[in-house]
Amino acid sequence: MIVPKKNRIAVYSLLFKEGVLVAKKDFYKPKHDDVEVPNIQVMQLMKSLTSRGLVTQTFNWQYFYWYLNEEGVAYLREYLHLPEDIVPATHKKKAGVARVGEKPGEREGAGEGKKMGAPGEGFGRGRDEYRSEGGGGGGFGGGGG
Repeated sequence: MIVPKKNRIAVYSLLFKEGVLVAKKDFYKPKHDDVEVPNIQVMQLMKSLTSRGLVTQTFNWQYFYWYLNEEGVAYLREYLHLPEDIVPATHKKKAGVARVGEKPGEREGAGEGKKMGAPGEGFGRGRDEYRSEGGGGGGFGGGGG
């Protein structure tokens, strides 16, 4: 299928910016939800990128999902003439987010100390104390009758 260059660039730009693209399997849909391009052209462009191994395709519940891989990032960077420092949103590292009411650096050393699941420690009593409360027998595997 012949796709106009402006439509190809629009789809490729969106794919590079987000790192992922979603399209409903509807060949007669006049426009894609995220880009002003006919849905059929989006699906055909992504089919081409999939066959070249530049994106990974998943299909679920009548929706196509395409994920950009490293080779695809390199190809689109060259095709769209983008610098090396620009990366798709799905390839960016997220910074640690502080919880509400927590000061930065407050969680340092949070993993030190007792583990919560250690027997006899943590939430009160241990497993052995709990089992001994039953008095003997009863329950599954208690051997009583």
